[in-house]
Amino acid sequence: MKKLLLLFTFCAAAFSASAQDGPIGVRSSTDYGVGSSDSRNNGFGIKAGFNLSDLRGQDKGAYQDLESLKSYHAGVYAQFALNEKFSIQPEFLFSRKGFDAQAFDLVTGQPAGSKEETRLDYLQVPVLLVYNIVDNVSIHVGPQVSLLVNAKYAGRERSISDVGLNSLEYGVVGGVEARVGPARLGARYDLGLADIYNDPQDAGADAYDNVKNGVFQVYLGIGISN
Repeated sequence: MKKLLLLFTFCAAAFSASAQDGPIGVRSSTDYGVGSSDSRNNGFGIKAGFNLSDLRGQDKGAYQDLESLKSYHAGVYAQFALNEKFSIQPEFLFSRKGFDAQAFDLVTGQPAGSKEETRLDYLQVPVLLVYNIVDNVSIHVGPQVSLLVNAKYAGRERSISDVGLNSLEYGVVGGVEARVGPARLGARYDLGLADIYNDPQDAGADAYDNVKNGVFQVYLGIGISN
């Protein structure tokens, strides 16, 4: 994760330096005037990136040999300017979360062999408040709701209701984004506040009931209309 953060910091600095005065013929967000609907902070686009997903919560320690899951997210965004500094950005994303951990025996609830992957696929709707620190660098923060649409354990489909998975997740998202022209490079953290399990049905599952998702994300976005 430290290497990813260093890479993002270097890229953000490069973006900032290259867009300090803006490319020729491209206006900055401060050139439009407060209240103007013709703003660089209006528009929509597509985005995709890398997920590094892990567990949070009091029962995280019950998982043996826990390892983060490397996956992805992708979707669309829209941005609506409030003024030259602030805007609202709703998004619609597909995001794969989960983790790798040593398997549990469903009868005894004890570790039972090799490490297996738990994969949780969500449809997410974050609604973010965007603040431009400078013209081409902004911070994003806001609430998010997610719907669990698919779950797999060790490559096998799992019934969301039968194993007591929580189909509705809520949380908070925060991060930073650099942009030049139509391109956006960002990093954020997706902090899940709802338990992954709503009512665990597997034997021994109560030992790891209080666990939540936590995901570090790096993404690239392209504005289709700005």
